[in-house]
Amino acid sequence: MPEKLTEKEQLILDLIRNNPYVSQQELAQNLELSRPSIANMISGLIKKGHILGRAYILSESQHVICIGGANIDRKFHIKGQAQLGTSNPSYATQNAGGVARNIAENLGRLGLEVSLISAAGADKDWTIIEDSSTPYMNLETVSKSPEKATGSYTAVLDANGELVIALADMDVYETITPELLRKHEGFLKQSKCIIVDLNSPKETVQYLCHFAKSHNLPIVIIPVSSPKMSRLPDELDGVTWLITNRDESETYFQNEIKNDSDWKNALEKWLSLGISNVVITNGKEGSMIGNKEEGIFHVPPIEVKEIIDVTGAGDAFSSAVIYSWLEGKSLMEIAKAGSMNASKTLQSPYTVRQDLSAEQLQKDLEELS
Repeated sequence: MPEKLTEKEQLILDLIRNNPYVSQQELAQNLELSRPSIANMISGLIKKGHILGRAYILSESQHVICIGGANIDRKFHIKGQAQLGTSNPSYATQNAGGVARNIAENLGRLGLEVSLISAAGADKDWTIIEDSSTPYMNLETVSKSPEKATGSYTAVLDANGELVIALADMDVYETITPELLRKHEGFLKQSKCIIVDLNSPKETVQYLCHFAKSHNLPIVIIPVSSPKMSRLPDELDGVTWLITNRDESETYFQNEIKNDSDWKNALEKWLSLGISNVVITNGKEGSMIGNKEEGIFHVPPIEVKEIIDVTGAGDAFSSAVIYSWLEGKSLMEIAKAGSMNASKTLQSPYTVRQDLSAEQLQKDLEELS
């Protein structure tokens, strides 16, 4: 239990609550005190457990913490039929992306308190990401390295918005190590939920799973891609959610999913490894979701007449699943929310749809029913 506050400490806490990014100089001017006095009182507030370090994250505000990729998404849209081995007329777009960052923005737009732990270069690409991400998440826990380039994902899309080829430069995420996360242990302990994508090294994901289990915290794993399934921890017992797709599940179990029976089988295998809740998405076939208490359900896809861009749809699905679960919804409601957010994102030119809010998602779901 945090210790009792002095009158001055209470005033500082109130000012920080109103503006978590307020500087010590501004606090000093507001309270007519010297900056060193403010620094001492903030240090006291940290020791007493009322705030959690230099980002002034209040201990009573539980953040969802997203850990993993935050990169620049560059998309080249081919105007006609894609032709390999030659020049294709196209137009280019660029915005902030990365699985963990995309999920953080979705959740921030849905009204949750979100923080991002990631790694980036001290370059122009990071500035672009920072500018578009700051309204939706706390970025104080992103480590920046002048020697590294900010991660980038370059996609070539055909005239239908389908992916032709993608190139990913994600080396910077190898610096998201257990050592880096240990610096944020106090913050992690206070989290509402930890979400980690497999851009993070395997030892980091294993460390987080152990940390979450030992502190009784929910943890969600987002695989990212089939090649990164090798980064899953050896022990999955205690993982709260795994949100995966058919290809990733096929890669992990080295078994093809040819029909509904295979699909259900794969989900049951995941649950047998000790994961509490599992989703396997399967493109136009919809999703399958399950746990040992409620059972396993198939949720049909939501029809999309025109796909504008596939980028970010999987992250939109994962975000709405996590949000709905935190809201206490049933498995069927959770999967439907995921499908709805994904379908709306497919119809948007943005990686995270710009009209997303808790009210809008609820409205979308009401219109569906």
